[in-house]
Amino acid sequence: MNTGDTAFMIVATAMVMLMTPGLALFYGGMVRSKNVLSTLLQSFICLGVVSIIWVLYGYSLSFGPDVNGIIGNLDFAMLKGVGAAPQEGSTIPHLVFCAFQLMFAIITPALITGAFAERIKFSAFLIFTVLWSTLVYFPVCHWVWGGGWISHHGGLDFAGGTVIHINSGAAALVAALLVGKRKGWGKEAMHPHNLGMTLLGAGILWFGWFGFNAGSALAADGIAANAFLTTQIAAACAALSWVFAEWIIMKNPTTLGAASGAVAGLVAITPACGFVTPVAAIIIGLVAGVLCYAAVLMKNRIGYDDALDVVGVHGVGGFWGALATGLFATTAVNSGGANGLFYGNPGLLLTQFIDAGITIMYSIVVSFIILKCIDAVIGLRVDIEDEVQGLDLTQHSEIGYTL
Repeated sequence: MNTGDTAFMIVATAMVMLMTPGLALFYGGMVRSKNVLSTLLQSFICLGVVSIIWVLYGYSLSFGPDVNGIIGNLDFAMLKGVGAAPQEGSTIPHLVFCAFQLMFAIITPALITGAFAERIKFSAFLIFTVLWSTLVYFPVCHWVWGGGWISHHGGLDFAGGTVIHINSGAAALVAALLVGKRKGWGKEAMHPHNLGMTLLGAGILWFGWFGFNAGSALAADGIAANAFLTTQIAAACAALSWVFAEWIIMKNPTTLGAASGAVAGLVAITPACGFVTPVAAIIIGLVAGVLCYAAVLMKNRIGYDDALDVVGVHGVGGFWGALATGLFATTAVNSGGANGLFYGNPGLLLTQFIDAGITIMYSIVVSFIILKCIDAVIGLRVDIEDEVQGLDLTQHSEIGYTL
């Protein structure tokens, strides 16, 4: 065990934990004031729900000994055998690794909440979180990081582009379509009620993302340093490119555009941060800002109500990040990775495309089944009268502001 690596990973774990409350603020500011508390709670409650199922069986299904490349077994259920000693090849306690990965599992279902904000039953959301984490997140996490099939054929995902962003983005698309549009969507204005809250949330996410990405090196080393810097560069470039694209098309740069662009850049660099150079991070970030902004604009033309742009930012941004890894990855940065297309290996790009595509299809199909079953049993959506009054009052008997 290395005490420096251990200290670094404990701090990184705490930073990733802070990202979920940061996400709550980011989303909470973008909804109408009558739904601010329900939106905040949907993210915050994941800290409780996912922590419990992670200890009971989630960590074991994700990182337990492999079963046919699909899922882990239950050897680590109830964290049996997960103690202070490092695993083979690791320099940090097994418990620290377990805690670090828990924070990833917490924020992923929280990301999906932006797709059905302002209209889902809280009870339905809780059931969805348990089922989706169990049937979608844990298997995909095992495929990529736990010894499953993606890890065996050369796919690269340094910090969760496929596991977290593509996975949640695909589920968000299904959720937005099945839950349906908000009453009045496309006919009446639904402006964010507190962009200061959203900007604060984006700043917390940006801060926590250093733990998210650099911490995925699992050691305080040069790869972590590279991941740290590429994370900053990509976020900065995407914030700028989104704002300038918006300025050209809509004639005004906006606060929401800067916040959304930064998050888009953070999403896109996530799978690549430990494999690409800082110069490549500039290109990844610039493309992410413009691409994700275009995807958000397309939402209205296609006609689905992804309330807080989960598909456009996390789905499209994550997919671009996976492909960008196949383009820009180089063993000069990380000898444990692979060279991408621009370094003489076009096969990696194809591998990244296949991995992302299969993850999208799996997440779409299983998410559809989960949501349909919940809708058949208890219903997904609140009554129209409750939606008009606001979820804060009708679901939680609270109001966000007393002025």
